[in-house]
Amino acid sequence: MIEKQNKNLSTRVQSALLNVPRQRLYYKPRAVSGENLSVMDFIDRRFTEHPTLGVDAMAEHIFRDTGLVANHKRIRRLMRKMGLMAIYPKPRTSIPAAVYHKYPCLLGSLTIDMPNAAWCSDITYIRLRSGFMYLVAIMDYHSRYVLSWSVSNSLDSLFCLDALDEALKLSKPQIFHSDQGRQYTSSKFIDALNAAEIKISMSGKGRAFDNILVERLWRTVKYEEIYLRQYSDGHALIEALERYFDYYNNRRPHQSLDYKTPAEVYYGTQAVSKSALSCSSAADMLRRACVMAHSRSSAGPSKTGLMVNQRQTIEKPGNKGVTAAILCNNNFGIENG
Repeated sequence: MIEKQNKNLSTRVQSALLNVPRQRLYYKPRAVSGENLSVMDFIDRRFTEHPTLGVDAMAEHIFRDTGLVANHKRIRRLMRKMGLMAIYPKPRTSIPAAVYHKYPCLLGSLTIDMPNAAWCSDITYIRLRSGFMYLVAIMDYHSRYVLSWSVSNSLDSLFCLDALDEALKLSKPQIFHSDQGRQYTSSKFIDALNAAEIKISMSGKGRAFDNILVERLWRTVKYEEIYLRQYSDGHALIEALERYFDYYNNRRPHQSLDYKTPAEVYYGTQAVSKSALSCSSAADMLRRACVMAHSRSSAGPSKTGLMVNQRQTIEKPGNKGVTAAILCNNNFGIENG
């Protein structure tokens, strides 16, 4: 809002008109300390293995394994920054605000035996060499196919909306399932689902297994990609996730899918044309389905919601017109931008 190069209005006058303290214009956010990053990395690893660990137990684990004495206030602050909360039965001690949208879980009695019957989504913390970011993914419940994903350095709802827009370019589900995080209960996200005529389903409080498939996806991504590497900034993270989700969707067989890939299951009945039914070889049918799956897959990404408002349109083979945020090198790895 402040135009420092404006020759007609000084910075002092602009600050007075906007009722903004002038000293805020010179404030630069402090980067996360190396010690805090190490503690957050430890919390992320231990929480991925044992999501029932609370603040006190986590502090004790840190002391036993690293020798670092960290009080409960520090651990609680870092876990809140990472968006982590231990799984345990919680008493009803507060009433949600009027703008809070709450919906029942629709997956309990539902038989999901086809693609696009239900989608699920969640957000997780991703470490960087000198900071951290957040990753959101939208996955087809039946095929485990990752329809879209996006990263951001803040827990706002914009990058979740960007991921939803990218997923809806492929298809539309009957049900969209998520937890009760503020990103999914915001008015903009709820309005987007209602505008697309999609039923909304949410996990109950304290229900650890209502969104278990996405939680299992996070464990797979972290143990097969995140924990094996150290990313210098957000650009390196995006490139790595783009490669991994392409592998996850199109080349990684799943035991629960009879050792088929998510792309083969998701596009299996849609990608094979009528002419393919007359092929003499089942291998030819599978190859054609996989080729079409690659051409129609969003395999990665939505490179959206990356901390800035400037956007441009880029052309990618097989995925034209992807909306991408212009990356800002100075913002990557800095706490909350």
